[in-house]
Amino acid sequence: MSNRKHDEIHTMIDDALGLKERWYIGMREATTRSERAEAVRNYNALRGVIKALRWAYFGGESPLN
Repeated sequence: MSNRKHDEIHTMIDDALGLKERWYIGMREATTRSERAEAVRNYNALRGVIKALRWAYFGGESPLN
């Protein structure tokens, strides 16, 4: 894989980690059930995104496991 692709994936991982942290804070600060549910869904989705990106960047175990 080219360095450019590695750099792009690394940037995406960093961006996803930042978004995941914001949604985690959103979970803690949610005032309604629907706000909390949205934050939990997005937080968990980003966990999967990060797992897949790390797999693409570092290799290793399949993100489907």
